[in-house]
Amino acid sequence: MSVTIAGTVALDNVKTTKDSQENLLGGSASYAALAASIFTQPIHLVGIIGHDFPEAHLSLLGSKGITLDGLERSMGASFTWSGEYHEDMNNRTTHAVGINVLETWLPKLNATAAAAKIAVLANMSPDNQMQTLEQFTDADFVIADTMDLWISIANERLHDVMKKIDLLVINDGEAKEFAQTTNLVEAGRKLQAKGPRFVVVKRGEHGSYLFGEQPEDFFSCSAYPLDSVFDPTGAGDSFLGGMAGWLSANGKTKPTFEDLRQAVVHGSVTASYTCEAFSTHKLQNVTQADIAGRLAELQKYTSFQA
Repeated sequence: MSVTIAGTVALDNVKTTKDSQENLLGGSASYAALAASIFTQPIHLVGIIGHDFPEAHLSLLGSKGITLDGLERSMGASFTWSGEYHEDMNNRTTHAVGINVLETWLPKLNATAAAAKIAVLANMSPDNQMQTLEQFTDADFVIADTMDLWISIANERLHDVMKKIDLLVINDGEAKEFAQTTNLVEAGRKLQAKGPRFVVVKRGEHGSYLFGEQPEDFFSCSAYPLDSVFDPTGAGDSFLGGMAGWLSANGKTKPTFEDLRQAVVHGSVTASYTCEAFSTHKLQNVTQADIAGRLAELQKYTSFQA
């Protein structure tokens, strides 16, 4: 089963209380594609990079069964993000964003990418998400992510996207903002009313909530407990990619609520690896055996008898 992931492919400059590094592989689609590739291959990556994008990053992506035919090359500068995490890793400061090649980008899907059964619209502008979505020819399941910026400056267009997707993945603060409520359960249901059949609200170190079509369809997933967090950049995108990869690997192109429960757990465990090193440095070496090991641990940590 094929997966196409469209979104940003970026260069990140990240500073934490432990260290700092520049020109790291970043971007929503990069993290999502690497996470998905743990479970299934090939992954079709759709995005744009500039003349300054390191060949080493491309080689890494290609070595993981990620096809780069849909990755457009531009003579401009690559999309960049520079930020700093503080002692509480839930708080970060964005120092600079270079939109660069994204400013005039029009996503283009080749025939193979357009025929994917699972379509992932990773975090990018709602315009780019709609432009991508309109090119899919045979998608059974469409997943989309978003962020507070688009909720603020492209709200109407984001509502158009919501009507076309099957699953929305969004973090807790953005869910509250988009749904205009302080209650996460109410937020999840309000977001469903905007179009998607399913909603996942990411809650960082506290796990995630999955909302299904029936009132009783609710699942609370714990995050895998880490002793320390080195760099949480891309964890949410890795969660998204892990979900999509697991669905594809198991032939769940028209998933039920129970299927999505499993996908959420696999996404959560996948994301935990991203937090343990800069950029994709840990994620890119994760195996299915690693995932299975942490899944067993998480099950032990969270199971109980009533």
